[in-house]
Amino acid sequence: MKSSKASSNQRRCQSPARPIPDTRRDMRMLRLPVRYRSWPACVGLALCAIAGMTRASAAIPDPAAFLAQIDSVRTSDHPRFVRMLAQIHREAPRLNPAEQWHLRYLDAWQTAYQGDYTKADAQLRAVAEHAGDATLAARASAMRLTGLGFTRRYEEAFALADRLATDLPNIKDPLARFQVLFNLAQSMLLADKRDLALNYARMIESNLPPGATLCPPRSLQITIRYDSPTLTSSSPEFHQAIETCKAAGQPVYVNTLRLVMVDTYLRENQPAKALALLDRIEPGIKRNGLYAHIESTAVFRARALLALGRLADARTAALAALSLSDPNEISEALKAVYEVLYKVEKERGDTAVALSYFERYTVQDKGYLNDVSARALAYQTVQQHLLTGKLETEKLSRQNAMLRLQRALDAKAVETGRLYILMLLLIVAFIASWLYRLKRSQLRFKRLSHHDGLTGIFNHQHFIGEAARVLQASKKKKEQACLISIDLDYFKQVNDTHGHAMGDAVLKQTVAICQQELRPADLFGRLGGEEFGILLAGCSRHQGLEIANRIRIAIDATPMGHDDCVITISASVGLASTEVSGHDLQRLCKEADAALYRAKGAGRNRVVAHAGTGDLLDKEGIPVPGSTLRSGATPVSVAELE
Repeated sequence: MKSSKASSNQRRCQSPARPIPDTRRDMRMLRLPVRYRSWPACVGLALCAIAGMTRASAAIPDPAAFLAQIDSVRTSDHPRFVRMLAQIHREAPRLNPAEQWHLRYLDAWQTAYQGDYTKADAQLRAVAEHAGDATLAARASAMRLTGLGFTRRYEEAFALADRLATDLPNIKDPLARFQVLFNLAQSMLLADKRDLALNYARMIESNLPPGATLCPPRSLQITIRYDSPTLTSSSPEFHQAIETCKAAGQPVYVNTLRLVMVDTYLRENQPAKALALLDRIEPGIKRNGLYAHIESTAVFRARALLALGRLADARTAALAALSLSDPNEISEALKAVYEVLYKVEKERGDTAVALSYFERYTVQDKGYLNDVSARALAYQTVQQHLLTGKLETEKLSRQNAMLRLQRALDAKAVETGRLYILMLLLIVAFIASWLYRLKRSQLRFKRLSHHDGLTGIFNHQHFIGEAARVLQASKKKKEQACLISIDLDYFKQVNDTHGHAMGDAVLKQTVAICQQELRPADLFGRLGGEEFGILLAGCSRHQGLEIANRIRIAIDATPMGHDDCVITISASVGLASTEVSGHDLQRLCKEADAALYRAKGAGRNRVVAHAGTGDLLDKEGIPVPGSTLRSGATPVSVAELE
């Protein structure tokens, strides 16, 4: 940066109440190139990207907390930021190293805000490389992107953007991640990669820090898209973004969007509306004191007045805009101003003055086109370097001999070799994909062969096989086990009345209820239709009765539904225990089924246990006094006992 520009920047920022950074260069960073509309008001976004999310409290409990408060009011209350920064500098000797680095980061931010991006970049680079804090380093590196673009160090900016994009998954701090995404979007806009910029802007919406609003990402999306034919002054997303930023209390973003709308009015040949909106927002822009907005207002006013045929007023406004700029600089603002002045003087018939302005306009136009070309070339150069590096790494890891051979070949042979490598990779990828899908299909078919397709529990065949295995193991360990048969009452009526979709929903919810009552080692399977089987290993007959009854009560007490239709259903449960029936699975199944049918015959919604000395439970789960059966007796219901 030239010293004359730096001194000019300093003069603009002398008033602490209304600091005005040299954001003429911001326009080059945030331009939306469509003729002379490309730079308006999105300038403040890069520095305001993380401002206004939280408010500082009056209390200053410790230096770290005070630094956090300073950080939070940088642009939402910049005069207060300056005062607090001066205050913490007076206490700098007692700050620990981490707090010192945070202070240096804030100093760098203020330097960039004042427009001295070269000095700010050196400060930010020191923070990024030596602070030892990954979060602070990420924030400093993200902010460097903006300064590198403003100082036209495009190749360095795009290389840094690639590194940040690569490191993005490792950045966990919400504020740092937000700032990196925001500046990555800005750098892609600088390279005229609008699709990438828009993707980053949309990612911001799902990565907002605590306390942040949707104002920053939505404003950024508008500035990226606003030269698109699909975005007009009446587009709802345009007005929604303005209302979002107004509700968030973000005047910089609101003014940015309104200036974009002014430019859109001019693009739509509605200069009267553009001028009316400028008259309405200009007092607020002057209060905020952001140089880019003030300059954009003057340029837009000149263009609107020219379109309305008010030549004298247009000339006055253009000269006012010209006084805000450095005449030796190349910028889109100067390009637009000289165009207005040229057309005004041409209409007034002053050919000599018109020619002078036209010559300056062509210089600006050529400079702008050269700058666009420089950015495009820098981006392509960085991408080519990155691609070359990746290809070299891949080739070295595969085969050094192939690399030596490729170096000896001419350009034609190199292209052919790379084509062969690509084809080989595609074949390997296809085979790997095919093997992966085959293995996944095998696992899926294996699961389907073992599990019921509707409920996800064991099917009948697999349940019987696993149950036989568990019973044999229990027999060897001399452990008890219980087999429970569950059948839903009147389930056919559910299907007939409410349809099979309701029936399927009831079966799934019944399985979920049962699983809540079972242990991880218990076997659970669907035996067919609405009948389920449960094998409780290592479970006494008394424990089995308690579990069975809990399941019955849970089913009876849980409403089940599908598509806003809710029903209740009950279940009849039969239980057989190895204490009485032994460890033979076939006998256990037979006697559990017999107990189940007796439960249904006794009125349903109850548990009946098959036992020589078995207890019977009523539908509330209370053992019936005197209900013990003789060994080998047939289970009976509560009604029969009474």
